[in-house]
Amino acid sequence: MHLPQLKAQPHLSYCTNIHAGESWADVRDSLNVFVPPIRDALTDGAPMGIGLRLSGQAAFSLQQPHELQAFQQQLKQLNAYVFTLNAFPYGTFHGVKVKQDVYLPNWTSDERVRYTTACIDILATLLPEGVSGSISTVPVGFRDAADAPGAMDRILDNLLLCVAHLVRTHQSSGKFIALALEPEPACYLETTQEAADFITQHARSAESVNKLSQMLGCSDKQSLHALQQHLGVCFDVCHSAVEFEDPMQAMRSLRDSGIGIPKIQLSSAVRIPAMSHALLDTVRQFDDAVYLHQVVVQGQQGLKRFLDLPQATQAFTEGQADGEWRVHCHVPVFLEHAGDMSTTQAQLLQTIQACKLEGFSSHLEVETYTWDVLPASLKTETKAQAIARELLFVKQALMS
Repeated sequence: MHLPQLKAQPHLSYCTNIHAGESWADVRDSLNVFVPPIRDALTDGAPMGIGLRLSGQAAFSLQQPHELQAFQQQLKQLNAYVFTLNAFPYGTFHGVKVKQDVYLPNWTSDERVRYTTACIDILATLLPEGVSGSISTVPVGFRDAADAPGAMDRILDNLLLCVAHLVRTHQSSGKFIALALEPEPACYLETTQEAADFITQHARSAESVNKLSQMLGCSDKQSLHALQQHLGVCFDVCHSAVEFEDPMQAMRSLRDSGIGIPKIQLSSAVRIPAMSHALLDTVRQFDDAVYLHQVVVQGQQGLKRFLDLPQATQAFTEGQADGEWRVHCHVPVFLEHAGDMSTTQAQLLQTIQACKLEGFSSHLEVETYTWDVLPASLKTETKAQAIARELLFVKQALMS
């Protein structure tokens, strides 16, 4: 949905990473199944925006001209358009053990560049005239991504190659697209502040600016401007809430640092105000063995971080994880409670209020990709109904 009456005139949609399927054929077929009922519940005949997740396999298939042309025709038939891509998970994302493999290939890899540039080319073709695009990506990689000798140089060189590609794409097609690093617990860029520091101290360093100038054959001033325009942060509300960040403060800090927010992912985490032994069995229901469920605990000694639920529950049984828990598990945004536990819906509503008052981003994307592995008690309707309900919840919060 396009909401031109709001300050940033945002486009609102959901991310199709909620649907299983890695091949382009699987993605294409899932859109035919899910988009019509969701669109009809939301748009009153207006075109529906889509936040498209493409695996590496799907992206390289869709890059083929005949596939891309066929997809453009499919979008017309669906009365839909694509304005943002999720190019974070490259490989299989559903039905198998994903865990920290979701961050591979990381930004030290040439394959991450090949995949991202393919997504840039696809989005530039799909974007409607006058609509900017965004692509979310891994926050460099898992927390050890830059540990190897020379890793940081490779990371920066690869990001600069993609920024140069974005600049050339804008020059040749007129389509503006920004790449957005998405901070996540246990990653190299874990918090909003770490992402801001990485961009200002590394991606925009004098050396990086000069390298991009040489790639583009332009001045350092023009190169810095390109970095400011084309490389920003994807603000995921769930990830931020797990880190106990204040969303308004976090987004203002990015803006004050001159860092754009090409996309906000509207999402909620599991929240346990005071962890107890009585809740252990309930918490363990979220340990699905597919995704990494990082846990941050706020106790008397400050924040403690755990890579996954088993480590956190073990620490609690040993008396080492008392306090408020925030669990990285995306739950439907319309839920204030998740069974016997709470959610971080309050942080989500604060983010929506901030968007109403100060804009921050023109791309808003609901992202609840864990639907297939959520406890049965949280799935009280069909997937299409739940997605539509999430979008209606957000739209009503934005418009109230």
